[in-house]
Parts: sequence; C-alpha cells; structure tokens
Amino acid sequence: MESRHLFTFLTVVETGSFTRAAHKLDYAQSSITAQIQALEQELNTPLFDRINKKILLTDAGRRLLPYAQEIARMHDMARDVVRSSDEPGGTLNIGAPESLAASRLPDIIREFRNRYPNVRMILRPGNCTELKEQVRRGELDIVFTLLPEEDDRDLHMETLVEERMTLIAPMDHPLVLQPQVLPEHLRLETILHTETGCLYRNLFEQHLNRHGIFTDPSLEFWSIEAIKQCVMAGLGLSFLPTMTVRRELEEGKLAALAWNDDNQRVCTQMVYHLKKWQSPSFTAFVELARTHAVRWRDEIGVGI
Repeated sequence: MESRHLFTFLTVVETGSFTRAAHKLDYAQSSITAQIQALEQELNTPLFDRINKKILLTDAGRRLLPYAQEIARMHDMARDVVRSSDEPGGTLNIGAPESLAASRLPDIIREFRNRYPNVRMILRPGNCTELKEQVRRGELDIVFTLLPEEDDRDLHMETLVEERMTLIAPMDHPLVLQPQVLPEHLRLETILHTETGCLYRNLFEQHLNRHGIFTDPSLEFWSIEAIKQCVMAGLGLSFLPTMTVRRELEEGKLAALAWNDDNQRVCTQMVYHLKKWQSPSFTAFVELARTHAVRWRDEIGVGI
C-alpha cells in the first residue's frame, strides 16, 4: 500500500472532491482518480460512493480513515525527527475558539514569532469540541479550549487558568445600579447568546433554568465582537468570559453587572496528543504558553 495513495485518499476526504484534491495536491484530476482506484483495487473494495455529484465515504472508507490519519501523522513525525535540529523550525498548527484567539493567544504568538521567525504558524478557529477531535486525529498540533477540567486517555489536557465570567450590559441599563443581580432579575431581559454548543452559554442557561428562567434562543451570534457591539447599542445583555470584555469595561463602554459566576466558570486549557512528537518548535511554544499562563493567573488572582 503506497503512502501517497493514502495521502491522496485523506485529501479527497478533507476537500470532499476529486477536483479540489487535485488542485490542492497540484495533480491532474486523472492522477487523483488513478490513485484512488489503485487503492480500491489493492483493498478489493470501493472507498467512495459517487451520488448526485457528491463524494461520500463507503463503510470501508470510514473504517480506513483513522488508520490513514495515523499513518499520515507518523509520516510527519518521522520527517520532523530526521529534519529536526535544536533550532525551532517547521510548521505549527494551532487551534482555538474565537474568545481565546482574540484575547489570550496574540501575546504568545507575537513573542514566539519574535523569538523564532523561521517557524511557520497556522491558527485555525473552531469550537472546543471540534478542536479536540482535530488534535485526536493529528490534524492540529496544539489547541486551546474553554472547557471544564477533565481527563482524556489520548490527550494531554493542561489547565492554564480558571477564567472568570461577566454578565455585561449597556452603561445606562437599570440593572447596573442593582447591588446584586439574581436570576429573577433577568426574566424579562433579552440575552444575546453565543453559538449553540458553547460551554459557558450552556452553563449560564442551565443556571437560569434551575431558577425557572428560560431565555429566548432566537438571538444567537458566532462573533463575540458582534455581541459586544450589540450590547453597547442596547439590544440586550450577554454572558462572556471576562478576558474578552476587559478593555471595554476599562474604557467605560460596557458595564459589568453584580452577578455571581461561581457556578459558571470554565478553564483555559492547552491540549495536545499524548503521542505527539515534541519538536523544538512545539516544546518552545508550549513552554511559552505556560509562562504567559502564570501572568494570567496573577492578573486574575487565582492559582492552579
């Protein structure tokens, strides 16, 4: 079984198209077709169904996929081991949700780039659950997530800092003067939500639901920046990680309500595969992230 045939198979799965796979790999489309056919002949089973011009994995293709991904990961590790030196280089694929990509990672990435300009860095956005699975499949080297502390048999999940949450409002909202905001105060309020599946949204909604408060799910945003602008415009309230709204609070553009977030906190975690080969660039980035995490904890006033 030729490794290049497996790499082509993975690219077709990733792109969902023989044509797009050919473009990405800089092959003629006939070469992509020939390689997939050769792989199917060797395995004596079709790997793709072609239905209504769509490429779908067969059951055999789905069974092959994790093994092909593991072979590709081991190929990359072997290449990196041979090429590696003490000086960080190569490529780092990093993933993070928008909240962390905008608030926690810029300082780390800037310092890392200044120290190691020869390292190519690719930052991929996504929700935390998807990012974890991409690390598990070897598609990303390191991801940062906002999740509860937990263990995983395949992944190293390192808590960097416990994040505080803030219930934000326009500066002139009546609840700004309330000495303690309780769930019942939100019964008639419009809540601007992050996307479905967001952990801290779920924690907030569950807390309200326990008090008989059920918010309107029709106002949902994929962008935290959009949520902040809408809150400033008086469209409603929102529950966001404090790190994402610190600047607006300091500048007096948003108000923090007196809300108890003890039951709705999450942790910023650094996640990577336990079998991941730790290249010099990988190790340097991980250590730099840990250094920055010490400062984050000092700013918040908590320890790990």
